[in-house]
Amino acid sequence: MAEPAARPKRRKWRVRLKRRLKAASRSPGAVRVVGRLIFEGLRAIRASQREAAGSSDYNAILHEHHPAIVALWHGQHLLAPFFRPRDLPYLALLSRSADAEINAAVVERFGIETVRGSGGRVREAASQKGGVRALIRMKRALDDGFGICMIADVPKGVPREAGLGIVTLARLSGRPIVPSAAITSRRRVLEKTWDKTTLPLPFGRIAVIMEEPIFVPPHASADELEEIRARLTLAIERANRRAADLADRKTSH
Repeated sequence: MAEPAARPKRRKWRVRLKRRLKAASRSPGAVRVVGRLIFEGLRAIRASQREAAGSSDYNAILHEHHPAIVALWHGQHLLAPFFRPRDLPYLALLSRSADAEINAAVVERFGIETVRGSGGRVREAASQKGGVRALIRMKRALDDGFGICMIADVPKGVPREAGLGIVTLARLSGRPIVPSAAITSRRRVLEKTWDKTTLPLPFGRIAVIMEEPIFVPPHASADELEEIRARLTLAIERANRRAADLADRKTSH
């Protein structure tokens, strides 16, 4: 039987070990290695997918409205690089969390530039989250001909509810928001995550849906911005449902 005094020491040792392992996993070298592995895995998964019948002609849509703000949900964003036209420059907004370093490593390997900040919150604690700086950077990128890939819902907020950040960017830039979704028929949903993160699996069908672009008037009032934010929420969710229906539809032989 272990001595009672030894138990707290063991707990402290385990806590220290976990902290060191976590720190090691976030080191630049580890981020590069994990980012490369995820990138190669996603490329292999994409190569194994067939496009679901009825998907939007995303290449034509994004060329027609370029530079546009492509709006997605958290948890549904892993396939975003697969429907970005390779001949168009894009910049993606990522959070400032330590975990987002790996996301940035993956996205940049796809040839997409990144900016860090919180896209959902513009008024509340924007300076702490880097929201204002990110907003300025994205507005300049749109002016320079870059499309923006932006997750519309707020990190750790209400999942699948668009924040005001993306609507504000559309108002300032004059560029349209394209509500989008991409889903694979073979997937695993991480139910314990706040956003129900969906991992694509190989050898299935991929469905991509884009709703009609949403424009925000340059002099929109606070009430108008709120109305557009609610409309955007419905549009992205509608795209998600349509994509899931197409991906999961059984094809006849």
